Amino acid sequence: MLRFLPLKLGRLYRCLKLLLVVGLFVILLMNTHNLFASFQKNELTDRRFINLNKCPACFGTSWCRKFMNGQVSFETWGRLRFLDVFNVKNVYFAQYGEPREGTRRVVLKRLGSNQELAEIDQKICKRATGRPRCDLIQAMYKTEFARINGDVRLLTPEVVEGWSDLVHCPSQRLLDRVVRRYAETKDSGSFLLKNLKDTERMQLLMTLAFNPEPLVLQAFVYRLNPVRIRQGVIWARLPSFGCPRWMEALVERGEEREEEEERRVFSFPSDEGWPFAKYLGACGRMVAVNYVGEELWSFYNAPWEKRVDLARQLMDIAEQLTNNDFEFALYLLDVSFDNFAVGPRDGKVIVVDAENVLVADKRLIKQNKPENYDVWYESRFEECDREACLSFSKDSLCSRVTVDHNYYAVCQNLLSRYATWRGTTGGLLHDPPAHIAKDGQLEALLDECTKPKKRYGRFQASKELREYLTQLAAASSSATASREDHVFHRLSQCSLAEWYKSAAHTALINGLGAVDTDKKRESGGERKTVSGCDCPSVSAEFIPDETEADAAEVVIVSVV
Repeated sequence: MLRFLPLKLGRLYRCLKLLLVVGLFVILLMNTHNLFASFQKNELTDRRFINLNKCPACFGTSWCRKFMNGQVSFETWGRLRFLDVFNVKNVYFAQYGEPREGTRRVVLKRLGSNQELAEIDQKICKRATGRPRCDLIQAMYKTEFARINGDVRLLTPEVVEGWSDLVHCPSQRLLDRVVRRYAETKDSGSFLLKNLKDTERMQLLMTLAFNPEPLVLQAFVYRLNPVRIRQGVIWARLPSFGCPRWMEALVERGEEREEEEERRVFSFPSDEGWPFAKYLGACGRMVAVNYVGEELWSFYNAPWEKRVDLARQLMDIAEQLTNNDFEFALYLLDVSFDNFAVGPRDGKVIVVDAENVLVADKRLIKQNKPENYDVWYESRFEECDREACLSFSKDSLCSRVTVDHNYYAVCQNLLSRYATWRGTTGGLLHDPPAHIAKDGQLEALLDECTKPKKRYGRFQASKELREYLTQLAAASSSATASREDHVFHRLSQCSLAEWYKSAAHTALINGLGAVDTDKKRESGGERKTVSGCDCPSVSAEFIPDETEADAAEVVIVSVV
């Protein structure tokens, strides 16, 4: 009898698989009409689909013209609505097109699951009418979102404190920054609430209460570095509005210089260096942000040199968000591999999920001097049976000047052997080369950063870990650096002053000598051969950046 048991189980397993396949086929057959309709219709032009009909109980309207004009459309799989059951977070990939700039990839977010969005509707209705269902638009005018009207001069901390992580302990300076940089109004730039329309104020406040991620991205803008030198290739990201419009930049012996023009081409200051994805706009309850690149998890098994560089950048982000010239500490309360992405061209790590970011104003803490404000705060390591879990006290983050939370979060959930994600352990720096593993320094620093044995040990360990990772990254790129030095040595042999003259705004860098007007089309870009004085010949290529509408890449493809 027992001999036939495995055989029966095997048959049962095959039958279940067959039933599953048949069931999926039946569902597909029943939805054939909807399937074809999904490919033919752009649902992002439907006011109800993007919940534009629920405004002002929405996130904004700045991109509505682009949505309604059909400039934004789902990519292939995003058009299949029956797949939404697997898309719990309501995050979609789409293509956004401008007539003169072509198309590029963007990310669309509803900022919550369907259940969470339904719950916010119920809360609005209950606060206004006492019932879970109501006319949402009329109900909004009876909530606290509408009571803060044009007669109120400023958005003050006592009104919004505790609404979300962003304003768990807000300062007036932070709220003024949020209002001044609010992108869903045409007259941005003022911190006075009276300069916002009633609907804009309600949209701002609802976003602040429900999911403040768009406000974080607006208040702390990502910087575009105009010139970078990487892997033997000199490239620049330059503004291109409609037609190529070259930014003036100067590269001399590998040094970099930015021109003021780079700062003038954006609605908000772009020279602060915050590592967040770029906010684009919203329509109804659909928010559009810049597509950065593949998620960090995709690089879990990348070559060691790449993982070292990513780890170094993650530690730099932890340091930058903790200590900066603006005296705002941005603490990441949700740190996982899915919340970071890596740029495909520059390899830069960017935070792509900023919903759970607590902002503490260090300047205010120093001014008010709460109890133990100057005592260093150490986050406690705790064993956890879940993935990407952290232990912290929001009140302590809000009342201490010196805090190690970001170092702890990055080390524990991303880098160290304690990091677990999707059933995998070992962290981003798993399986180091034999000579590094034998040395033991990396493992010791990661352990001290995650689970410190000494008092305040994490502060010192994180500093030493950043330095050590920088050394490892520098060592792995020594061959590349040698190539770059050779290129710049050759370019520096001639008079740079002569090299940067004539035809300045149509060449690679401001004034690269004579420009060959015989333009060629290669690799989707506009290639120009540039030479000057006795310098080596340089071939340059203009390639519009698919991830940035206002950016392009200029690459020196050869030095002869």
